[in-house]
Order: sequence, then structure tokens, then C-alpha cells
Amino acid sequence: MPSISLNRLKSTNKRVAIVAGEASADYHGANLVLSMKSLDPTLSFCGIGGKKMEEAGVEILFPSSDMAVVGITEVLARFPALLKAFSRMKSLLKKTRPDLLILLDYPGFNLRLAGHAKRYEIPILYYISPQVWAWRRRRVKKIADRVDRIAVIFPFEEEFYRECNIYVEYVGHPLLDSIPREVSRPRAVKALGLERASPVLGLLPGSRKEEIKNHLPVMIKTAEILADRYPELQCLLPIASSVPHEMISTFIKDSPVPIKTSEGKTYLSLAACDLALVTSGTATLETAIMEVPMIVVYKLSPLSFWIARRVVKVPFISLVNLVAERMVVPELIQDQVNPQRLVQESLAILENGHERENMIRDLKKVKERLGEGGASAKAARMAVEMIRGSTAPLTTPRGPAGGTARSTSSTEG
Repeated sequence: MPSISLNRLKSTNKRVAIVAGEASADYHGANLVLSMKSLDPTLSFCGIGGKKMEEAGVEILFPSSDMAVVGITEVLARFPALLKAFSRMKSLLKKTRPDLLILLDYPGFNLRLAGHAKRYEIPILYYISPQVWAWRRRRVKKIADRVDRIAVIFPFEEEFYRECNIYVEYVGHPLLDSIPREVSRPRAVKALGLERASPVLGLLPGSRKEEIKNHLPVMIKTAEILADRYPELQCLLPIASSVPHEMISTFIKDSPVPIKTSEGKTYLSLAACDLALVTSGTATLETAIMEVPMIVVYKLSPLSFWIARRVVKVPFISLVNLVAERMVVPELIQDQVNPQRLVQESLAILENGHERENMIRDLKKVKERLGEGGASAKAARMAVEMIRGSTAPLTTPRGPAGGTARSTSSTEG
């Protein structure tokens, strides 16, 4: 994580509540906490998160691994856990009145919690904001009523929130601070013992159990078909810390294709890949930053997909194509997520040098659009400003066209 080139602020002995409802938010939340501690080491943290946040010094009141869900109907199965987590956080806000509440993504849960925090006059910073520009835009009013400041990670989000008269600052994408830039493909191949492998196929089925069930079997079958054409094919499957290894083992134990699994080696694995099959989500941006050609997939339950088709308002499912504002990588949705179609798209990339080079060039442009790094440090400065009770930021954030971001005082709506 990059060092923060700021003078250490005066100690505050303040308490911060933080909520990260899934694996990627846990990782970014941990980096944010460490950056805030660099500014003020006396800060204490508690809330919802995972292993990374716990290692960063957050007292975990409820594990995020029990809350990660995908799809609308799938929420029902986790409802008791979600209710328990919400009750715990609501009690914390009421009894201890923390000096700041930090929310990371997870809008259904977090916006409701923000309503309670507002009643207790607890300042709220939303880091990695809800993707209301994609669906459920009516949530913008709730955000304006309940959230004091938003730190956004995509360049187009800043203008969107400014137009809604919400205080917002674009901090860049936190992945740029996390992904190593010095790992070359030859080095990765050697480190993973893949000198004889050709090609190397990455399998990234997602970090939620439902995603893995929906995508991993199809990915494995795709690899098996490709292995008939490429006998030296090798698969790499990096596992998110929130995913039980035994769950992965049930899918891969009988596969005739060699599949190497690892935890904590996502970027090393991606660096070695010729192609990756990636479930839509943060992993697509990680793959793009590593400049690895990919095919994006996503499959929901039939009812969840039926509902999603009627509420999602964006032209693409992958963050890569949304950032690029055009189709850079192929996207397969629902019934398109089948081995035959994946093999067809895979061969088009593996055996067409021109198409592969164009995709890598476009992925470099996507990476450039994500900013220059330092997202955790910038968001941490916003958070500490709020804890100190600053009425205005130390530096005035400006929008992409040079307009000053606007702030509003808000009450519970």
C-alpha cells in the first residue's frame, strides 16, 4: 500500500464503525483502515468485515462471509444472517454513537443502516458507492438524504452524483494500489511451475457461493473441451478468502484437466494466463489492469434474471466495458453461459493474434481511465476530515469538467 504524504494529524481517540459486506469490500476496507491509522493511529474500528479487515485491526462484530449474496431471490436464503448482522450494527450505533460510519458498497443493507445512523446524528462516508447509475436510481434520493460524503472509484460517477447535488469526490480505483506492476508473465509462469503449459487458462468463478455454483462447472467443462485441442493446457483457479476450499474441491476433484488452486495469488496467477474466464464483478477490473484477455460471464436464477432485465439500465454487465463505454471484452449472459459458446469465444482470442492484440490495447486504455492510484489515502483523508468535524475539505474536489463538487446538509428522509 502506498505511503501517505501527509503530516500526521492530531490524535483524536475517536471510534469508527465500518461495514464491508463481501470479499472485495473487505480488502478495500482493510486498506482504508490502514490509511486512516497512518493519519491517526489512535483511531479504533469495529463493524462488519472479513479476514483482511480483522488483520488491519477492525473488531469484527459479524463476518461478511455470512452476508455475501448474488441475485434478488438468493437474498431470501441469507435473510436470517442479514437480519442478525443488521440488528448488531443498529445496536452498536445506538449504544456507542461512533464518530463516523463508513459504508462500502452493499446498498440494500447499508442505505437502511444509514437511515438509523442519521437519526443518531452520526456522520456517514460512503466509499465505493452504490451503482445506482446502473439500477434502482430512486436510491439517489436516499443517498442524498442520509449520506454526508461519497468517495467514488469510477470517473463517470462523480458527475452523476454532483448532478444530484451530493457531496462527492473521485478518488480513483483502489485496485490500482493493490495490483503489483512488476510481475511479468515469464516470472509468473516460472514461479507457478508452468513452463510446459500452453495455453494457461484462468478460471475466476466469483467470490460468492451462488456465483461459483452457477459458473465453475461450465468453466471446467469449457477447459475440458479446449484440452482436446491443446493437450498442454493448464488451468489456474485463484480462490477468494471468503470461499471454503472444500466447496471448490467438490467441483474440480474429478476433472481430467489439471487445475491449480491458490489463495492469495490472484495477481500472480493472472500474470501467467493467456486467457481468463471471469465472472462479472471486481475480478474483471483486476484482469483488465493485468492486461489479460478475458471472456466475462454471468448467470443468475431465472427469477433474478427476469427481474434484473427490467431494472438494470446500463448497456453492459462488465465493469470493463462500462469504463471503456464500449464492448472491449465479450460478455455471455444466462443461457449463453454454456461450454460450446465459451469454447467458441476462447478460440477466437487464442487463435486470432490481431483480435488478441486489440483487446490488450483496449485493456490498457481501461486501466488508464481508472486513475493514478492513491484511492485509499484520498478516502482516508476525507474520513479523518469528517471525524475532526471539518465544515469543508482541506482541498476542494472538482468534477471531471472542472466544476466544484457540492455539499449539502441532510436529514433522515
